[in-house]
Amino acid sequence: MSTAALSGLRDYLYGTLSTEDMIWLVEELKSHVRRDDKQEPYTMEELHARIAQSERDFAEGRYFTDDEVFADLDDELERR
Repeated sequence: MSTAALSGLRDYLYGTLSTEDMIWLVEELKSHVRRDDKQEPYTMEELHARIAQSERDFAEGRYFTDDEVFADLDDELERR
């Protein structure tokens, strides 16, 4: 994900999440990173395969727009 997209997501979350929800999200992300630290890095072949699959998915229209992602995020936050 690009820095601009991440910055946009961060700004969106700043504007929509409560302090409590932001703290929860930070802890969840930290926990996720700790689990992933135990995984082996991808090989070049795996990276090329993932990129190729992503390109096929995009060409076939299997992707989410920013609006769809943010709408899903809004729905998820409303359920909390």
